[in-house]
Parts: sequence; C-alpha cells; structure tokens
Amino acid sequence: MSSRGEGKVVCVTGASGYIASWIVKFLLQRGYTVRATVRDPSNPKKVDHLLQLDGAKERLQLFKAHLLEEASFDSAIQGCHGVFHTASPATVTAKDPQGEIIDPAVKGTLNVLNSCVKSSSVKRVILTSSMAAVLYNGRSRTPEVIVDETWFSDPDFCKESQSFSLLACF
Repeated sequence: MSSRGEGKVVCVTGASGYIASWIVKFLLQRGYTVRATVRDPSNPKKVDHLLQLDGAKERLQLFKAHLLEEASFDSAIQGCHGVFHTASPATVTAKDPQGEIIDPAVKGTLNVLNSCVKSSSVKRVILTSSMAAVLYNGRSRTPEVIVDETWFSDPDFCKESQSFSLLACF
C-alpha cells in the first residue's frame, strides 16, 4: 500500500455508485481515510461492497446524506482535505426530468459545495460528470469526432426529443 494519503481525510459523495466505489477503493489503497456518503448506510445492498474493500475496517466511515437536504453533507465534509462529488440521480427514464434529475443534481451539487465552504479544511473539490453532459445535442458523433466542452447537451434539444435517459441534460 502506498502511504501518499496517510493522515489525510477525504469525502466521496454517492459512494455506493459505480464510479464512486472505484474512487473509494483507490483512495483506501493509498492510505486515505474516506468519509463515504450514501442515502442509507444501513442498506447492505448499497454498502457491503464498500465495507469489504481493503482498508475499509480501519479507514472507511459511512455517513447518511441526501442531495436535497441542506447541510446534510456538513458532518461528512467537516475536517476533510478534499471532496469527490459523484452523487447525482441516475435513472433510465424520468416522468418529470426537471424534478427527478435536474433539480436534485443542481441543488445537490450546491448543497455539497455549501458544505465545503463551511469547512476551512477543504483544499480541493472534484466534481464528476457523465457522458450525458455531452450526449444530447443533435450532432453526429463519429469515431473521428473529439468530444469536448463545445459538445454540452442542449436543453432545448433534450426537451424536444425527450432525451432525458440516464442522467440530466443540462
């Protein structure tokens, strides 16, 4: 085990998710203490894979947090050196994309950032996104296309085509 993170505490939001789980594993392997936020820390289906990671018994702490609850991330983030914000709604379909996907993603990110501002220890925040951020814009993607920030999803295109699958179009 590399000790690059020894003595450092970091928070990973949405830790039960696929990408976040890999981040937690990576951080534990490097000696970090990880404060992992999940909606329900008592749900074995959501947290057992985290609790079985090498180093979890010694350096993984689970915190209950919800994107739409103001200050819900305060205790997990207080005293952390860094925050990996991966929590965001993920669904294949949404009857109300604004209420089910976009609002929780945006408000949740603001809630996490507000908790970071309250903690003087936070030096870095890493915000993850998904391919949904650049997937829905009506432009053709071929193997030659380089997808960059000019490819952000177009909200008008999303509404017209009802392309709200996977994650938010914004």
